Amino acid sequence: MNFNSHTDAVVAVSVELVNLLTSGYKQGRPYSPPQDEDQKVAIATVLSARKRDRHLLTATETTEIQALAQRLRPIFTAVSLADHDDAAERVNALLRDTAAHPLLIKHDGEPWHIHFHGDRDSYTNDWAAGCATGLAIVLGSEHADRLGECTAPACDRVFVDTSRNGTRRFCSTSCQNRVKTAAFRAREKARK
Repeated sequence: MNFNSHTDAVVAVSVELVNLLTSGYKQGRPYSPPQDEDQKVAIATVLSARKRDRHLLTATETTEIQALAQRLRPIFTAVSLADHDDAAERVNALLRDTAAHPLLIKHDGEPWHIHFHGDRDSYTNDWAAGCATGLAIVLGSEHADRLGECTAPACDRVFVDTSRNGTRRFCSTSCQNRVKTAAFRAREKARK
């Protein structure tokens, strides 16, 4: 399941930022985001993997990206709870706050393709506008339920389901295997 290359990229960044920068649980264990310089490097790695450039984040930009991740998480939670109205309202608020608008852009030897940028000349606002627009495209399609939170116990990492059949419910193979192993052990114990 692919939406379009730019949408896929910014939705993937949304997932990565939420999973990197929000506290909670990951694969059965408490999770805390990296801090200080480790956080700055981790954010730069996520963003540069998509833009093919290495932007040196300022302290302000790091804080703004952290805040963006905090605003993105409840969107995935709302979809997991089948509350698409709440998810849409949150995305609309981000779209308004970033003043996202489409632009056709040609770069890195690629053909013309659509990007979404905000009206402020800001690295972080452009990312926020792109993430908001990508999520809006997914939520406004018949595939809105492809966003979600991991259903494994003690894991709240988020995902976008790009599988053909749309049945993914775990953030990783590790979580899926944990659930299958626990179910197998429970069946074995019940047989004894």
